[in-house]
Amino acid sequence: MERAGAFLAHPPPTHGKLITVLSIDGGGIKGIIPGTVLSFLESELQRLDGEHARLADYFDVIAGTSTGGLVTAMLTAPDHNNRPLFPANQIVDFYLEHCPKIFPQINIPLFGDALENAKGVHAPKYDGKYLHKLIKEKLGNRKLNQTLTNVVIPTYDIKYLQPAIFSSYELKKNKKVDPPLLSDICIGTSAAPTYLPAHCFKTATREYHLVDGGVCANNPALTAITEVTKEIKSGNSDFSPNEGAAHQGNKFLLLSLGTGSSAKCQYDANRAKYWGILAWLMQPNFQCPLLDVLGEATSDMVDCHISTLFQALWSDENYLRIQDDKLETNLNSMDNAAPANLRELKKKGEALLKKRATRLNIETGLHEPHDRNITNEEALRGVAERLSRERKERIRSAAPQANPASAS
Repeated sequence: MERAGAFLAHPPPTHGKLITVLSIDGGGIKGIIPGTVLSFLESELQRLDGEHARLADYFDVIAGTSTGGLVTAMLTAPDHNNRPLFPANQIVDFYLEHCPKIFPQINIPLFGDALENAKGVHAPKYDGKYLHKLIKEKLGNRKLNQTLTNVVIPTYDIKYLQPAIFSSYELKKNKKVDPPLLSDICIGTSAAPTYLPAHCFKTATREYHLVDGGVCANNPALTAITEVTKEIKSGNSDFSPNEGAAHQGNKFLLLSLGTGSSAKCQYDANRAKYWGILAWLMQPNFQCPLLDVLGEATSDMVDCHISTLFQALWSDENYLRIQDDKLETNLNSMDNAAPANLRELKKKGEALLKKRATRLNIETGLHEPHDRNITNEEALRGVAERLSRERKERIRSAAPQANPASAS
């Protein structure tokens, strides 16, 4: 077991057998669900390797979009001891404490004279001031190049109409890029249209005009794998120099965490066929069908692509997707931060651990119970054991070998 302050840096994949990836979806307050799962996983790693173990010590890259991007920064930003700023067991409490102030629950009439002034119609529903202040206070002046492991955080630049992917790998490859502040990245990736204002900031090398990364990659797992594959292809020495990208495909160990989706969709074609722009953007209770559809579609398509790749080309035992697709409608909102709703989301996360693990049937597109008949909790224990073995093997492999001649 390793002591705090003496916990060894995570050796690169070239010293091991796996390339370890953690991915966290977007979803606003529903980040409580993956937060609960991450707390359990980190507790299992601590059971194996000591109380000072942290998730950043085991994953080669952590990817997150929107609320997942904020969690990614919390898990990887360094504190004054060069250890993760937040242990995983503090994430849920962070959401419970701050979400009611980020998304204050205010009744605003949508019709009559109030329509012209209604927030969410002619202005973002929330001004973002509390969120921006909170993120800046917690992350301070820490920059993208200071994270304790590689991170990949998608955003979307509306000025250039293209994704802006903030990647540790890109920074290492291009030394001329000025590293942006993690706080600016987190504010940008969480700027969901109609909910929070777009975010503009400058570095020495570029100006950004960002909205929520969920419009292009709500599930960032494929984005993370793409970033790693580009590094393998470019000959990055962190990866096995004698193996090409195709031969290292089966080395990925991917844990992908969703933020939940609803079993009963509130939209249907009979209603939607009469909708114009305003109706697609705003329904009663400030529901935004367009964003809901985009978020669900990108997350599910990524899951489908990755499931197909792992099952057809690699090892399906190396991919674990944990997602609750049976949330009640009131829990599926990204901003219903009423304390009772937040507590219920925490319960959903805890219940999800006890549910049977699932696997996507690539023929039907449906998630089916895992043929090993294990719960998500048991599956995560297996992931923790593999992560622990991988880390120990890398440390042994990376350690300087003793010279027998000098020993004599």
